[in-house]
Amino acid sequence: MGKIIIASDSFKGAVSSLEICDAIESGIKQVCQEVETIKIPMADGGEGTVDSLIAATRGRLISKVVTGPLGKKVKAKFGILGDNKTAVIEMAEASGLPLVPPEKRNPLKTTTYGTGELIKYAMGKGCERFIIGIGGSATVDGGAGMAQALGAKLIDKKGKEIGFGGGNLSNLFKIDISSMDKRIKACDFEVACDVSNPLCGSKGAAYVYGPQKGATKAQIPKLDEALSHFAGVIRRDIGVKVENLAGAGAAGGLGAGLVAFLGAHLKSGIELVIKASGLEKHIQNADLVITGEGKIDGQTIFGKTPIGVARLAKKYRKPVIAVCGMVDEGYEEVYKNGIDVIVTEFNSPLTTQEQIGQCKKLIQQATANAMRLATITKRVLT
Repeated sequence: MGKIIIASDSFKGAVSSLEICDAIESGIKQVCQEVETIKIPMADGGEGTVDSLIAATRGRLISKVVTGPLGKKVKAKFGILGDNKTAVIEMAEASGLPLVPPEKRNPLKTTTYGTGELIKYAMGKGCERFIIGIGGSATVDGGAGMAQALGAKLIDKKGKEIGFGGGNLSNLFKIDISSMDKRIKACDFEVACDVSNPLCGSKGAAYVYGPQKGATKAQIPKLDEALSHFAGVIRRDIGVKVENLAGAGAAGGLGAGLVAFLGAHLKSGIELVIKASGLEKHIQNADLVITGEGKIDGQTIFGKTPIGVARLAKKYRKPVIAVCGMVDEGYEEVYKNGIDVIVTEFNSPLTTQEQIGQCKKLIQQATANAMRLATITKRVLT
């Protein structure tokens, strides 16, 4: 084995993707000191995407004070990748659910305005390509706040701007995009979106995601009607149909807003990260690929990092080891999708907190064991 690519996601709630990659590398070096290792921290477009891509491309992190989901100022960060032209934004930084105390969660009022401010600020830094992760939102405003921050005028029948929040979308009479930031036209927007929910209806943003953002049973149909009305005005005034677009309902309808106002493209999160990180060129000349995430189960095959990495590796017929904290029901499905071996970090009975505390050490040990097995197998079969 001459070259090993290490491309793992974070173990969410425990260890970052870069730390996991470091631990895997240490495990490899315990057994194979001479092997070349290349670490490319990964993410699937959700939490940790900014940090992963900054590490993978030697980019930089920038902080900015913006408008939070409740209209108050919050500090949010975004990344500019090593090419100095690509911005990576997690909408949750400016408009995420953790920014709103449980007792104040009300998607009739929360806004994505701060996400629009981050986009505007990144354009001011010279960014022309955007990767936007839209998980973890506190909002169901269809991206209206984001559009307002970028200069769109959302006007009621009295000629005044509507207020923040999904509840105010029902007051919308006209959309005027003539004053939107002109730099938008020169930019390319790609959105990490791994759900297929439409904007409206029983599978839409309000009914499926509204409750987790604090919407009551009485508020949900009001939000759905407001989003439907918003979509109708978008269709009439902008000429973009978002009602039945797969993924439009993501992040409380931000998917729809990004498509309508910015011409964004909704794509698989892991595919965007793979492209931005340059993983493919490294895998082409690798002898082994090691990936991982906190838990591997039946859901892993649906757009999660290990499968995205494994499918790319199989394009070049490379063997793949997946390192994880634990396996759960349905994990066997990953063997049909490019992963050859799963290695877990358990080696003794541990509580969850003990496992989290010792995660890096356990991953290092599990990787070393996998490498010992790999070297023995190579000697036996050659």
